[in-house]
Amino acid sequence: METVEMNSVSLKRPRSEDDVANADEIKRQKISEKSKTGNDSGQSVETVTEQPDKPLLEDTKNEIIPNEESEEQEDEELEESDEDGDPESFAEMMKHGLTESDVGITKFVSSHKGFSGILKERYSDFVVHEIGKDGRVIHLDDFSVPVDDEDPSEDTFAVLSDEDKQRLEELQLLKNKETSVAIEVIEDTKEKRTVIHQAVKSLFPGLETKTEDRDGKKYIIAYHAAGKKALANPRKHSWPKSRGSYCHFVLYKENKDTMDAINVLSKFLRVKPNIFSYMGTKDKRAITVQEIAVLRITAQRLAHLNKCLMNFKLGNFSYKNHPLKLGELQGNHFTVVLRNITGTDDQIEQTMHSLREIGFINYYGMQRFGTTAVPTYQIGRAILQNNWNEVMDLILKPRPGAEKGYLVKCREEWAKTKDPAAALKKLPVKRCVEGQLLRGLLKYGMKNIISAFGIIPRNNRLMYIHSYQSYVWNNMVSKRIEEYGLRAVPGDLTLKGATAVHIEEGDVDNYTIHDVVMPLPGFDVIYPKHKIGEAYKEMLIADNLDINNMRHKIRDYSLSGAYRKIIIRPQNVNWEVVAYDDPRIPLFTTDLDKMEGKPLPVLPTDGKFRALKMEFSLPPSTYATMAIREVLKMDTSIKNQTQLNTTWLR
Repeated sequence: METVEMNSVSLKRPRSEDDVANADEIKRQKISEKSKTGNDSGQSVETVTEQPDKPLLEDTKNEIIPNEESEEQEDEELEESDEDGDPESFAEMMKHGLTESDVGITKFVSSHKGFSGILKERYSDFVVHEIGKDGRVIHLDDFSVPVDDEDPSEDTFAVLSDEDKQRLEELQLLKNKETSVAIEVIEDTKEKRTVIHQAVKSLFPGLETKTEDRDGKKYIIAYHAAGKKALANPRKHSWPKSRGSYCHFVLYKENKDTMDAINVLSKFLRVKPNIFSYMGTKDKRAITVQEIAVLRITAQRLAHLNKCLMNFKLGNFSYKNHPLKLGELQGNHFTVVLRNITGTDDQIEQTMHSLREIGFINYYGMQRFGTTAVPTYQIGRAILQNNWNEVMDLILKPRPGAEKGYLVKCREEWAKTKDPAAALKKLPVKRCVEGQLLRGLLKYGMKNIISAFGIIPRNNRLMYIHSYQSYVWNNMVSKRIEEYGLRAVPGDLTLKGATAVHIEEGDVDNYTIHDVVMPLPGFDVIYPKHKIGEAYKEMLIADNLDINNMRHKIRDYSLSGAYRKIIIRPQNVNWEVVAYDDPRIPLFTTDLDKMEGKPLPVLPTDGKFRALKMEFSLPPSTYATMAIREVLKMDTSIKNQTQLNTTWLR
């Protein structure tokens, strides 16, 4: 899956009312990170209370299990009320986390000396624009709604009272025993009745309407045309054949990841999240702009969400006959501000020229491996070893580090009793991986861990083995650069189309380091014909795995492998050093600022602080964290940043 996440240290979760039905009442308090990092000789990290950019919405990290709405709501309330503790205890707990060297991230490509700067002092210092499959950078620049004869007028949405809408929603979702809802027509005219008919059908797909006389009064009767079958696919009703089945739109979001945003949209629209499609997931702690497609929801309904949603804007609507698919994008364009930099102008020029001309090592970033004392790659390795007791133990056993109180109690109960029912009672939040596995063990028994593990959503399960592949790749690339440097050598691999071939002695001068790829281990890849090929084999042997047999008896866990460039050279690299006095002011305008006509603040020519504004484009599945690591020469792990910060915290 394409990833553009940037790790950030959250010392205390934002306290919010994460109830999308009351979004206007969301609290605006938040404590978040300021990661000030520097070179090896003088790195430092600062963590302070952030001046909020705008109202924030709470993060929801785990996948929701279908058909468990009450549990989901309960889980959200518990997550809101849970406190992670004070900053000092967080710093203490993060001593048990991972550092870059733990996951094979050890090399840099450039020789310049690093300098310090604050990364993501404000989430608005990090902006991501998706690059579509046509190569166009996606922007939000149009709020207009395409209208055809089938669309109701704006007045349509005002004819139903809040009470009418509540009763119609309950009817649509079969939440009560009513088979119909009657709406009295006040000031009866044919035009008024027509507007009510349109409003019901537009706002509540799957419902049909008819007019009836009752005691001399006119009523619009709403009912299910086909009973429960209508609810199964309500969008097939009342959709013009001439209109594309998918409404594509640009989603501008602040401080919310893509899946959370889609969950919010689906709740407001009263539809399932799986009718949305997208080309890639975007980070939470950022401003991001991406294209989304939704099945048979009108642009008019989507545009109405702009009036009631915080931290979201929807625009650039169009109808098309196809959804979006993961991976279709060409990449992402980043606009990043590093504040309070210490580097000289010469250092910055050298650094940015190196980034543009040479690039950075295409490591998998720290977020690939988790933040606790049990890295995700260890669970992936146990899956590949077919060691299911180890898988169960790694997921459920007590672990040091930053975790919520109820998880700690659940793990302690598991260690004491090995009783899934008893451990589950300690775990009020059921949709986390631990809760899903415990329910699986309760259902299938302790002797059928494979089936119990299968209850965890597939993408979450595959995340573990992909993490192991990434762990191997990072380590092998560090060895490759240490052994052979930044040049192509005989035995390296390069791609001819989609096929990997070895670079031969006579052809080596025709290639550069930018042509070299390295394999993620699997049954359908080849390996370098030099020392690193043997190093792959030795690493897997040490992990009790056979590099020549990466097929698993469970098909989902068979690894075919893939190839990944070892050096990425960003495109469209630009940078500027600016002075500023107030750390709260934005240093560039966003799409929304431009739409609202907000000017860029006038900056002083000789301010108290200096910031590096940089822009660059990266291909899919590339971590912007690793590009910024190359610029600052910093360790991007939460553990390292927090340990460096301990003195400041006290």
